[in-house]
Amino acid sequence: MTEPDDQEFSDFFRCEFGRTVRTAYLILHDQQLAEDVAQDAFGQLYRNWAKVRNYDSPQAWLRRISIRMAVRVARREGSRRALTRGQSPHSLPPERDLDLAAALRALPAQQRAAVALHYYEDQSAAEIGALLGCSASTVRTHLLRARARLIELLADEEVDHAE
Repeated sequence: MTEPDDQEFSDFFRCEFGRTVRTAYLILHDQQLAEDVAQDAFGQLYRNWAKVRNYDSPQAWLRRISIRMAVRVARREGSRRALTRGQSPHSLPPERDLDLAAALRALPAQQRAAVALHYYEDQSAAEIGALLGCSASTVRTHLLRARARLIELLADEEVDHAE
């Protein structure tokens, strides 16, 4: 890579790294995992920089890659936690006292990504669909199901506090 490309990439990195970490965090709810995802996404970007830098929106390419990575990590971590709970004979049932962050963590990874991008990143269903690799109607379905699940989880919390 030539020196101007390195400078251009460095400038892009400084501008986009924080946003990439924030988006991954909204999906993962784990700062270290979010930073790892962002670093891996920028690693892929660096390897493809000669091509991606000429795209209309290199930011969109980066976001799509980082979101897909974060969703994969969220699924893997969810499976790991479920297996760990299943192996321990002394594991406790999940807490009933859920706050919004805990309720969001309870959503499937695709729903969590859709909620984070729609409500925290102010993305439209079409934009989210492009990032997640699905249609806008699928995104709307993810959002509808996520809202219904959040209402259910948070209503359970209110009942627990009233008792």
